Amino acid sequence: MEQEHDDHGHSTASWTLVIIVLIGAAVGSNAVLLPSVILGIVAAVIIVLGVVAGKVLALAGYGAKPHLTQSESLLADAPEESGTSTFGAS
Repeated sequence: MEQEHDDHGHSTASWTLVIIVLIGAAVGSNAVLLPSVILGIVAAVIIVLGVVAGKVLALAGYGAKPHLTQSESLLADAPEESGTSTFGAS
């Protein structure tokens, strides 16, 4: 039986999002250690930009490809029958 999620979302869009959000989290951690409101705002902006960049890349086609379930893959592999007559079809 085929695994349902073979790639676990490994894509350019998801890796970009994760890396930028991790950078924002690191900046935010420093904002807590060095009590700085400005650094906290910068961290929040970096995190939001990371989410936006991930979504834009996903919409541009760099996201994870959708997986077909077993029933969908059987339908996708079925031959095209439009315009043909079948013997004994009701």
